[in-house]
Amino acid sequence: MNNSRLDDTAADSGAPTRPDKARSRAIRRVAVSAALAFAVGGGVLLGATGGGQSQTNSTDTYRQLSLLGDVFEKVRAQYVEEVSDEKLVEAAINGMLTSLDPHSSYLSAKSFQDMRVQTKGEFGGLGIEVTMENGFVKVVSPIDDTPASEVGLQPGDYITHLDGEAVLGLTLSDAVEKMRGKVGTPITLTIRRAEEEPFDVEITRAIITIKSVRNRVIQDIGYIRITTFNEQTTVGLQESVSEIKEELGDRLHGFVIDLRNNPGGLLDQAISVTDAFLERGEIVSTRGREEANASRVNATPGDITDGKPVVVLINGGSASASEIVAGALQDHRRAIVLGTQSFGKGSVQTILPLQGNAAMRLTTARYYTPSGRSIQAKGIEPDIKVELAKIEKIEEGRRRREADLRGALVNPDESDAPAAQPPAEVPTPGEAASAENEDPLEDYQLARAVDLLRGFHLFQNRVVN
Repeated sequence: MNNSRLDDTAADSGAPTRPDKARSRAIRRVAVSAALAFAVGGGVLLGATGGGQSQTNSTDTYRQLSLLGDVFEKVRAQYVEEVSDEKLVEAAINGMLTSLDPHSSYLSAKSFQDMRVQTKGEFGGLGIEVTMENGFVKVVSPIDDTPASEVGLQPGDYITHLDGEAVLGLTLSDAVEKMRGKVGTPITLTIRRAEEEPFDVEITRAIITIKSVRNRVIQDIGYIRITTFNEQTTVGLQESVSEIKEELGDRLHGFVIDLRNNPGGLLDQAISVTDAFLERGEIVSTRGREEANASRVNATPGDITDGKPVVVLINGGSASASEIVAGALQDHRRAIVLGTQSFGKGSVQTILPLQGNAAMRLTTARYYTPSGRSIQAKGIEPDIKVELAKIEKIEEGRRRREADLRGALVNPDESDAPAAQPPAEVPTPGEAASAENEDPLEDYQLARAVDLLRGFHLFQNRVVN
């Protein structure tokens, strides 16, 4: 496209137009349409030489592309302010993609570079995974230990304004770009949460360095938290399992894999993480538009936990790659999934490079769990549903027991038993974790997962003995 020639196009104000001007405008419109036809249709005009339905389809396609070229010319010539060709073309491409589904989009050269940096585990921003819903930015999950999580953003929150500017009308890429900025600068988000009145939250931008896997020991249970699936995740999982094994040794009774508020990430990392727990069988299958392009991935021998029981924690912020892991381990009965229903993103996006260092994120397939389930818009249903809550100790007061009664019989096995003492406090899983790790275990879901694994270990020992 020759920009200098297009700059000569006169605005169509209703005044008579000289024949040469009208003719040149028509030629340019055809040129734009032909260029779009080539870019989108890959030479759609060649298809018109065939017969029957093929010719009709090609003609209709070219007519629509001609309409697009006509709109391009009119906007460029008559819009109230001058707009660059690049901006118009990018907007047209992005509009085409975002109209397909919430996850397809155009990536400018800068956005493409930012995405590549993010998958490596370090980037600048607020530390929040978002999607677009009903014209607003919806929080899928805040990332642990980032500005977004520190101010209390929650999965399901809607961001309606950025520094007082309405989000409605922006694309997801535009909104994300506005949330990014110079490290140390603040931004005010207007949040709408459930039935609450909208409120403002000020967040200071920071370098977001994601350590995607963390671990600790809770009593005799290994706890592993996976916050996202980036290039470091599988290595982090392997290191965490090794550290827990070394610390607990024979006292290790099982693992809790916490995928709550994990927004997903790289498909190959989700596959390798799942493979780490399975000896055999399918992990995930993907099915696209053409049956010939369907793929199936199977596990390789080797379970890094040596067959120890596993509980996987999920919630409404567990999406995409998290759901692949949870669904596969659930279908193979390798783990018990506990928590609440997951997000329900069952589609695969492929990054397709474009000219000028740009790219497009295009939904190319749906993925299915080993049993053939598509979780798109449904999510993973946990085996044991446990709502998020906090443990609160209730004081019962001092109660009298048999040993406190005057003249009570002495236990024959403890004839020299000391005088009755106040009953010992039995720690909850949270209290024990606090004493051992100086990190209070307050949430009810994690406490139930720990209880489940310890109960399973006790039951196994009694059956064996």
